[in-house]
Amino acid sequence: MIDLTELKEQVVAANRALVSSDLVTLTWGNVSGIDREAGLVVIKPSGVPYEELTPDHLPVLDLEGKQISGDLNPSSDTKTHLHLYRNFPDLGGVVHTHSPSATAFSQAGRSLPCLGTTHADHFSGTVPIAPALTAAQIERDYEHETGVSIVELFEKLALNPLEIPAVLLQHHAPFTWGKTPQKAVENAVALEMCCQMALSSYALNPDLKALPDYLLRKHHERKHGPNAYYGQKSR
Repeated sequence: MIDLTELKEQVVAANRALVSSDLVTLTWGNVSGIDREAGLVVIKPSGVPYEELTPDHLPVLDLEGKQISGDLNPSSDTKTHLHLYRNFPDLGGVVHTHSPSATAFSQAGRSLPCLGTTHADHFSGTVPIAPALTAAQIERDYEHETGVSIVELFEKLALNPLEIPAVLLQHHAPFTWGKTPQKAVENAVALEMCCQMALSSYALNPDLKALPDYLLRKHHERKHGPNAYYGQKSR
């Protein structure tokens, strides 16, 4: 169990990590975290520089978007975060950035195939591209419909959001997530690096094919599977 004070500290640290990880420019990104037991979400306030963030700055909302505490407006992407939390119950943190290489794939309308073992260590296959929203969706509720588009895509493709903890949004940029805010940031770092390596790989070999499934499975399972042996066992 995590208390709200600790969650706020985690979310501040995760937002600042976007800067130290070179994932954001200006204020182009946000991190949220959720207290599942209380049903409360803590998120970066809109437009506030990362270096100025303190736990007291962070808005707290319920899963329907009602602001419970905090004087500052929440991130403009809040409705997307909330829809992901409502529909992906294992999520503990969500990240949105405009990191350059992942955003390049998003703007190009390209999914990110698994081209090598680095990708397979983090994502169990292709990171999908969510289709562009229609004019009607944008007019109706842009940020909410963005979340709807992501969830519908994962349902259509029968993807486990913890095995593919990322999505690329056509014309827009990436979202990532994880069991904690920090893990969601780590997945954002991994996505950006995999996109960067893919761009270089395609430049060297435009006909490059995806990693064979047996090798993808081996690398992903050795780190995330039931018999994972990467890292150290807790004593």
